[in-house]
Amino acid sequence: MSDDLAEQPIFGSHVTLHVCTTCRHEGDAEDAPRAGAGLAEAAMAAAPPGVTVVPVKCLAACKRGPAAALSRPGAWSYVIGGLCMEEAVPALMEGARLYAGDPGGLLPWRGRPEPLKRGLIARLPPMPLPETAP
Repeated sequence: MSDDLAEQPIFGSHVTLHVCTTCRHEGDAEDAPRAGAGLAEAAMAAAPPGVTVVPVKCLAACKRGPAAALSRPGAWSYVIGGLCMEEAVPALMEGARLYAGDPGGLLPWRGRPEPLKRGLIARLPPMPLPETAP
C-alpha cells in the first residue's frame, strides 16, 4: 500500500467506516485521551474519495477496542477491534479499497491486511431490500 493512499480513488461501491470515539486501550487511565477518538481523526484525514468516516460513540466492542466497522449498501458489514494507531489507518483504508471493489459485497480474505483478519469481531449480513423483506 502506498503512502499517498488518500489521493487514490476507491473504485466500486461507496464505503462507510464507522469509528468508535469512546474506545480506549485496555489499561488506559479513565481520564486519558480516548484512543478511538484519535483513530477517528486519523482515519478522516486519510480517507480517500469513496470512503466516508463517521465517528460514533459506541460500537459495543469495549473489551476489544479500539473498534471500527466497514459497511456499504447491499453488502455484508464488518466490525473490527483491537486496532492500534500505527497499523489501523492504513489497514482500514486498504480494507475499504478491497471491500469497495468486491462484486459479492464481501471483504475478501485474500489481500486483507493482517489487523482486519485478527481483529474481526463480527460479519453482519446485508439488510434485505424492501421488496424482498418478509
